[in-house]
Amino acid sequence: LFESFADWKKYSTDKKMSLVQVVIEYECTQKNRTEKEIWDGLSRAWEVMKDAVHTGLTEDMTSRSGMINNGAKKVYNYPTPVLSKEFQNLISRALAAKEVNSCMGRIVAAPTAGASGIMPGVLYTLQEIHNVEDKKILEAMLLAAGIALIMEQRASISGAVGGCQAETGTAAAMGSGAIVYCLGGDTDQIFNAVAITVQCMLGLVCDPVAGLVEVPCVVRNASAAAIANSSAQIGLANVSSVIPVDEVIEAMGEIGASMETRYK
Repeated sequence: LFESFADWKKYSTDKKMSLVQVVIEYECTQKNRTEKEIWDGLSRAWEVMKDAVHTGLTEDMTSRSGMINNGAKKVYNYPTPVLSKEFQNLISRALAAKEVNSCMGRIVAAPTAGASGIMPGVLYTLQEIHNVEDKKILEAMLLAAGIALIMEQRASISGAVGGCQAETGTAAAMGSGAIVYCLGGDTDQIFNAVAITVQCMLGLVCDPVAGLVEVPCVVRNASAAAIANSSAQIGLANVSSVIPVDEVIEAMGEIGASMETRYK
C-alpha cells in the first residue's frame, strides 16, 4: 500500500477514505495498535515537539563541541526581520528544536534526529498563524508519517544512505504536505507540494563537520522549513509539480545511490 503515492491515492479513492484514515488503518492492522494508542502517541509527540522549541528558545543551548551556541535565540531575538516576524519565528523554531537534539535534549525524530527541527518549526508556526486546532495538527502528523513511509520505501530517509536530501528533504516534504492538509488542500495539492519540496532538495549532500550532526545540519533544518512553506504555498495554488511525485522520489533514490561515499 505505501510503496507509492499513486497507490495511496487509489486506495483512498477506492475505499472512500481520507489519506489520514488510510494511515490509521495501516497503523491498526500492521502495527497492532488501537486508535486510542495512535492518538495518544501523537499527542505525546506533539508535546515533545513544542517543548523542544520552547527549550531551544529559552535555555542555554551550547553543544559539547562548542559549535552550537544558542543560535536559535539569536535569530529569534534579532530586531530586524528579513521578511516578517512570522518567517523569523519559523526558522528560529526549526533551529531551536534541532539545537536541543545537538545538545542531547529530548526531541521527536521526524523522521530522523538530524532533521528533528523541521516538523516542530513548521507545525508550531502554522498553528500560531492559522489557529489550527490540535486534532488537525495530529492528523497532519499522521499524513506526514505516510509521506515518510513511502519516501523510505522508494528512496531513503537516512543522510548516511542518501545524502542530506534524504533526511532534511523528507522532513521538509512531510512539513509541506502537513501545511497543505491543515489549510484544506486536496490530495493532488498535497502531493504536488511534496514533489516540489523534493525537487528543491535534490542532490543535497550529507557533510557533517567532525562527524557530528551539528554543522551544517542545524541551519539546514531552518532552510528546509522555509522550503516546506514555499512549496506548500505553490501547491495550494494548484501549481503542478509537472513531474509526478513518485518519479521525483525515485530520482531522489537514484541520486542518493549514485553519490560518492564522501558525500554521505
